[in-house]
Amino acid sequence: MDTTAQGTCGDSAFDVFSRQCPSRSVLEAVTGRWGSLTVGALREGGTLRFNELRRRVDGVSEKMLSQTLHALERDGLVSRQAQPTNPPRVDYELTPLGQEVAGRLIALIELIEGRMPQVLTAQARYDETRGGQPARA
Repeated sequence: MDTTAQGTCGDSAFDVFSRQCPSRSVLEAVTGRWGSLTVGALREGGTLRFNELRRRVDGVSEKMLSQTLHALERDGLVSRQAQPTNPPRVDYELTPLGQEVAGRLIALIELIEGRMPQVLTAQARYDETRGGQPARA
């Protein structure tokens, strides 16, 4: 598979709907629960240390945050800077590409937050018609 900027996924241009396309794993890293929250936290917080990020992304384990940051760094969305101090200090921030992705992600987050009354009404109506059993993905 061609890995250049002009690369392809099988016989076509980059296509996230193709299971062989590397764009799918990037989308999964960004839109997964911890990826989207981590990107959002870095966008609002600027440069953050690991524990600052962990406090901001409520509920994420140390292991999951570490895996998420590695994936986002590998994809070129997050920059990791180790400072030569004692104790060691590691800072994380969004790259220019990460900033662009975060801008679009924040727009989606704001849309969801702003429409939550409608979502909650729809969920309640759905649950009432299904005998009070909330649907889970």
